[in-house]
Amino acid sequence: MKALISIHDVMPETLPRVSSLVGELQSCGHRAITLLVVPGRCWGTRGIHQLAAWQDAGIELAAHGWRHEAAEARTPFHRLHAALISRRAAEHLELDPDNIAALMQAAHDWFVDRDLAPPRSYVPPAWALGRIDSGRLKRLPYHRIEVTRGFLDTASGTLQRLPLIGFEADTAVRAGFLRCWNRVQLERAYCTGLPLRIGIHPDDPWLRLAPDLRGVLRLDWRSTCYGQWGCVTGREEAS
Repeated sequence: MKALISIHDVMPETLPRVSSLVGELQSCGHRAITLLVVPGRCWGTRGIHQLAAWQDAGIELAAHGWRHEAAEARTPFHRLHAALISRRAAEHLELDPDNIAALMQAAHDWFVDRDLAPPRSYVPPAWALGRIDSGRLKRLPYHRIEVTRGFLDTASGTLQRLPLIGFEADTAVRAGFLRCWNRVQLERAYCTGLPLRIGIHPDDPWLRLAPDLRGVLRLDWRSTCYGQWGCVTGREEAS
């Protein structure tokens, strides 16, 4: 079985935990990893050098929002989303289409300005893309956008649906919901043969579903970066 393994919320303040996760994944034989970098935080030279070292080692860097912080939720949908899923992470949901596009472009440019390879994958915080149309997405410098349901190809506007599991459970309610969700998604991956997306957050090894996470990582997955999956589906990845 193929797995697309990502570590979310890569920020200066999470780098020690991210480094630990990278080491744990590699010790389990998972070399193809995608790190979701939040560019709008207070990055220093040391953090940038670490990102460059990971990139040089073959780890993919993707853009993950700008600051990973949303303004206070104003719409009913955003309030519900925040209560059930994202809390204050879904920064796209209070923005209009032009501001979403500007945020996504700024995230891309941040990598280029720091001599990092430009990201071809973009993951909105909490997988919440917000109100942006396919025309604007097509003009942005990304090949794919990851949302809850799968990967959105920016050139064609098509959605490749892929199962997704996660482990960010800091309450009993969240743990119960995610256990049920993960069970269904794992079954879907086994039945369809589709790659399973495994989304890991920096605190997951210390939260309620840590045993579930380590159990999944010990399974016989063949890990694949987001960019490699793009090649598999016929989209040529630019260097």
